[in-house]
Amino acid sequence: MIEISDDYMRARLQTVRSYTTVLLKKGPAYRDQSSRTAEEAKIVREHGRRNMALHAEGKMALVGPVAGGGDLVGLCIFTVPEAEARALMDGDGGVQAGVFVYEVVTWFGFPGDGLPTA
Repeated sequence: MIEISDDYMRARLQTVRSYTTVLLKKGPAYRDQSSRTAEEAKIVREHGRRNMALHAEGKMALVGPVAGGGDLVGLCIFTVPEAEARALMDGDGGVQAGVFVYEVVTWFGFPGDGLPTA
């Protein structure tokens, strides 16, 4: 294991910033993928398309579904302030249709960190 010095930790911890994190949960109109109507499937597909656009615009650093999370079905980490993240979520078609509800929490991370490609 790599040894991390106190100096390294102090320097790294000075770069930490907060991120608005959304925990996406099953809403009152949520149905499993196998039992969705064509309209419900379209709502969820467009929700995904919108998330991909927000990621491409740099407003979401990470976004994706969660498997096996019970009522938790998705996670996204926004790069925008909480008020803007809430407005974006309130404008989401899946949230508006009651397919999803969400909870906002603050997560602290290191800018520039990312998921491995392999």
